[in-house]
Amino acid sequence: MSGPQWVPTIDDSKVRDGVSVPVYPKGVGVLLVRAGGELFAIANKCAHMACPLEGGKLEGGVITCPCHDWRFDVRSGQFLDAPELKIDTYATKVEDGKVLVQLKGA
Repeated sequence: MSGPQWVPTIDDSKVRDGVSVPVYPKGVGVLLVRAGGELFAIANKCAHMACPLEGGKLEGGVITCPCHDWRFDVRSGQFLDAPELKIDTYATKVEDGKVLVQLKGA
């Protein structure tokens, strides 16, 4: 297995503030979120029953799962009601107008 790899996704201009955008780099479900001008990437599935977070409500740096209202911090992936639970987060960067996501062990 190789180490972390930067994988291009979509144009940076398509990720507007306060909106989440699902992408699938190398088949991995990732949700890109711009909150407060910063870009974040989290797993696109809830830790509870793997419900896709892409239909969830985004308020500031918190996304609420559309299935059962579990709330996650998009910066850390932590479940706000039980911080010991979390979803994966991914490093992001923008190069040549594209959002790149760093996948672990890709």
